[in-house]
Amino acid sequence: MVEVDGRVVRRTQAERSAAMRTRLLDATVESLVAHGYAGTTTPRIAEIAGVTRGAQIHHFRSKEDLVVAAIEHLAQQRTQAAIRELGQVQSIPDPVATALDFLWEAHQGPMFIATVELWVAARTDRVLAQHIERVEPVVNGTLIAAIAQLMPGHPAQKEIRNVVYTAMDALRGILVSSFIDDDPKRARRRWDRACVHLRQVAAGVLPQAD
Repeated sequence: MVEVDGRVVRRTQAERSAAMRTRLLDATVESLVAHGYAGTTTPRIAEIAGVTRGAQIHHFRSKEDLVVAAIEHLAQQRTQAAIRELGQVQSIPDPVATALDFLWEAHQGPMFIATVELWVAARTDRVLAQHIERVEPVVNGTLIAAIAQLMPGHPAQKEIRNVVYTAMDALRGILVSSFIDDDPKRARRRWDRACVHLRQVAAGVLPQAD
C-alpha cells in the first residue's frame, strides 16, 4: 500500500510486480558496481534487494535474464539523467564548454561504472553484446540530442555529432583507465587537458563564446 494525498491506497498486482522488478534491477546495478560482473550472482542480488530467492526467480529465472533486463534499466536511467541535465544547460554563453562539462557529468557515478562492467563482460558474451548494441545507440543519441539543444538550428549537425562522439570516446577511455588509478582527481585533470584539444577541434564547427 502507498499513501496518496493523505489516503492509503492499495497497489495493484501490476504495480507491486513493477516495483519488485525495479527493486531487483536496482540491486543488480548495485552489485555490478560493488562486485563486478563476475561477482554478481542471483543469490547476491536477492540479498541486496532484500527479497527471497523465490521472489527473485519468479521475476527473473537466471542471471542472464536479470542482466539483460538491467541493460534496459541502465539505458533508461542514463537517458533520463541526460534529459534532466538538458534543463540545466540551456541559454549558456559558451556552448562548447557547457557541452564538455555536460559529457563529464553524464559519465559520473554508479550508472557508468555498471555500464562499463557490462561492456567488458560483453567482449566474451555474444548475447550480452547483442543487447548492449541495441540500447547503446539510444543512450548516445540522447546525449547528442541534449547537446544539440545548445545550438539549435546550427547547420553543421553532422560535424557536431562527430565532435561529440570523439569527445565521448576520449572521456570513456580516460574514465576506464582511472579505475586502476590511486589518484581520484587525475581523471578530471586528464579530461581538462583533453578539453583544450577538443575545443580546438570544435572551433571550426561549433559556435564559440564571444
